[in-house]
This record gives sequence, structure tokens and C-alpha cells, in this order.
Amino acid sequence: MTAAPTAGDGTGDGPLLRLFTDGAARGNPGPAGLGLVLEDATGRRLWGGCRYLGVATNNQAEYRALIAGLRKAAEWSPRRLEVYMDSELVVRQLSGRYRVRSADLRALHAQATALLRAFPEVTVTHVPRERNRGADALANQAIDEHVQGASRE
Repeated sequence: MTAAPTAGDGTGDGPLLRLFTDGAARGNPGPAGLGLVLEDATGRRLWGGCRYLGVATNNQAEYRALIAGLRKAAEWSPRRLEVYMDSELVVRQLSGRYRVRSADLRALHAQATALLRAFPEVTVTHVPRERNRGADALANQAIDEHVQGASRE
């Protein structure tokens, strides 16, 4: 049996994990992808990944990126998780500052909220796109790879 990955300095007792998520859609709705980056407390990238989502709105893609990122972060079992996203809408909906008016986002919001509750300590912070470049690039890579693959068929 292999040990679960851990955040921190590589000794297995690191308390902090940083998650950067981004969802992107070309068109609204349109082809969409998600990008995720996990870092330790020193900013060292532990993992990065992307996935094509099919057709979605930008806000749906943002929520789906967050949900996928929270599931991945749970594998590290951090004591503290810091989530960074460039979607001000999603961050404010999660904090309760904005209501979730869109019916198609309510289920995604509920799912994200439930996953957030599973972490002992978690913060979700809005950051400018420039601070979310890694996840943004991965989300766009997922779309690009799908579009290029589709054009070759």
C-alpha cells in the first residue's frame, strides 16, 4: 500500500496546501476546460492537471474546476487548504456575499460547499488572473488539445 501524498516539506507533516483553480469557456456556453495547480507552503508545485469539460458556461467551468481541485487536494489530507481562484463571482457566492441565482449553478455550489466543509481549515480567495497563470494556462491547454484533436478527425 502506498502512502497518500502530503503537503509541506516532503516529510509528510506539512500543514498547508495551496490550490489554484481555473475554469475557462470559449463562448458562453462553449468548449470548456479546467486547470488545477497544487503547491506546498514554499510555492513548490506538487501537482498540476487539466481536463476538457465539453460545452459549459464560464461559471460552470469555474465551479467544476473548484470541485475537481478540492477532490484532488483531499488526497493530500492537508490541515490547512488555501484556495485561489480568479472568479470573483464564485468566491463571493461561496462566502455568502452573493446569492446563487442561476439554477444550473446551485447544484455545483452545493457540491463545492460540501467538499470545502471536509477540510479542517480552508480559505477561498479571489486573485487576479496574473496570480493564477498556471491554472489558467492548463485550462486553456485542455480546450486547445480538444479543439486540435477534433480538427484532425
